Amino acid sequence: MLPLADEDAAIARDLAADLAALQLEVDTASLEAQLGGPYDERSAFLAISAGVGGTDAADWAEMLVRMYLRWAERRGFRAEILESTPGEEAGLKSATLSVDGDYAYGYLKHERGTHRLVRISPFDFQKRRQTSFALVDPTPQVETETEVDIRPDELRIDTYRSTGAGGQNVNKTETAVRITHVPTGTVAASQNERSQLQNREIAMRVLRARLLEKRVLEQEAEQAKERGELRAADWGSQIRSYVLHPYTLVKDHRTGVEIGDVQRVLDGDIEQLIEASLTGQTASKGAGTGPAV
Repeated sequence: MLPLADEDAAIARDLAADLAALQLEVDTASLEAQLGGPYDERSAFLAISAGVGGTDAADWAEMLVRMYLRWAERRGFRAEILESTPGEEAGLKSATLSVDGDYAYGYLKHERGTHRLVRISPFDFQKRRQTSFALVDPTPQVETETEVDIRPDELRIDTYRSTGAGGQNVNKTETAVRITHVPTGTVAASQNERSQLQNREIAMRVLRARLLEKRVLEQEAEQAKERGELRAADWGSQIRSYVLHPYTLVKDHRTGVEIGDVQRVLDGDIEQLIEASLTGQTASKGAGTGPAV
C-alpha cells in the first residue's frame, strides 16, 4: 500500500492510523509479557488511605482515587468505589476500589507504596506549603471461594449506615457491611450497594483477596520480594512525589522517571510511570525535567 500512499492522501491517512493502532497493540503486548506473576492477569482491588498530613492528606487520598479511576477508564477497565470513609473536613480517610480487567493487578502492583504531594495547602489561610502522604495498596481478586477458605466462626460482621450518596435507603437503614477476619485482624467493607446482602458479598470478595495476598506473602519469599516493603505513609518512605509548588514535577523515586506535567498525571495518564516500573527502566543519568524532589 505504501506506493499508493505516495499518490493518495486518503490512503496515507488510513495507513498512518493503522500503523498507530498496531504500534499500540505491540506496546501493550510487550508490557503484558513482563507480567508473569501468578496473579498478574487478574482484576484487582485497590485500597487508598490518607497518611501524615491531616486534612491535606485526606484531600490527597481523594485526588489519588480520582487519578486511578481515570487511569482505569483510559485503559478500558471497569472501576468503581466499593467503600470510602470521608475525612473530618474534606477528602477521604480511606477508600477501596474494584478495578476489573485483564492484567489490572499486574499493572497496579507497581503502584504499591507511599505517594507524596507537595503544594500550597488550600486549607491553610496563610497559604503555606504543605507535604502530604497517602498509601496505595493493590491486591489480586480471588477467582473462586475455595481458593481462600474462611470459617464462619472466624468472622465478625458489623452493619452500619452508609455515608455516601445513593438510593433512598442510604443513611436510613444499615445496609453497609464491615467484615473482620478475627485471627488476622484483616478488615474489608462495602457500602455502595443498596442491600445489605450485596454489600456483604462484595466485602467478602475484598476480604478473600486481602487474605490471599497475606497468605502468598507469608508462604512465598519471591512473592514478598515482588511486593516490596509496605512502609508507613510518612517522610522518607515515598515511592513517588507529586510537586505542585514551587515548581511542577512528578518523580518516581524507584526509576528516576520525571514528568513535568503534573496535571496530566493526576488526570490518569500514568502509563509512562507504570511502564518504567514494569520494564525496570531507569532515567538516564542527568536526565529530568525539573529540580530534585
